[in-house]
Amino acid sequence: MPKLMPITRIPTAGLPSRALVCGDPKRAERIAGRLDQAALVASNREYATYRGSWHGLELLAASHGVGAAGAMIAFQELARAGVTTLIRVGTCGALRDGIADGDLVVASAAVRDDGISDQMVPASYPAAATPEVVLALESSCVAAGARHHRGLVWTKSLFYPGVLTPPLETLVKAGVIALEMELSALLVLGGMLGLRTGGLLVVDGNPTRLASAFDYDPHRPVVDEAIGKSLDVALSALKLLSTTP
Repeated sequence: MPKLMPITRIPTAGLPSRALVCGDPKRAERIAGRLDQAALVASNREYATYRGSWHGLELLAASHGVGAAGAMIAFQELARAGVTTLIRVGTCGALRDGIADGDLVVASAAVRDDGISDQMVPASYPAAATPEVVLALESSCVAAGARHHRGLVWTKSLFYPGVLTPPLETLVKAGVIALEMELSALLVLGGMLGLRTGGLLVVDGNPTRLASAFDYDPHRPVVDEAIGKSLDVALSALKLLSTTP
């Protein structure tokens, strides 16, 4: 029996070097449905990992759950198993009025408010996407005719509010265009280990226009359709990136 990683339960060797990662295990399954010869590699807790091929490119589709702390476990175990290119495909809230539900956001970098990376690197350490991943995602968006935006995103560990006021208005003034919960952890790990990393996010609302977080509803046709398009775009980007190691 091959040795397995302790949390995700993926094999420690013998896997493809490229992966799409997402929060929802059902979305990982949805990616697998687009692949040839797709097979479940491992499933434990929120971590489901599939392998298959897309237009001849061997890759993984892996879920990492909600929140950067748990996601970092998946990212680290994938990296330790030999994955060197990871693109997060997820959802986000827009922070700019010109960005509509169903639009795609290509993250250039992330504000590190993830609750985990500050325990790994100094506060001044950046969370930047790999430039060639950003360009591949943008090129694939254009080829697919997908309305998209490139810019800074805010990775925030808190979902429902407490009594403290988050710096939303300040970050909007500073040019941040979207909010999500895991990407900066991936980008920091990529910087640390020399991985190629990036993120493609589907806009599923705008928190600046909600009366409360309980009004958030990502389960709408416009979002579901855009998620499907985002998966095709991300797969195409991985294919573009396959010409280099």
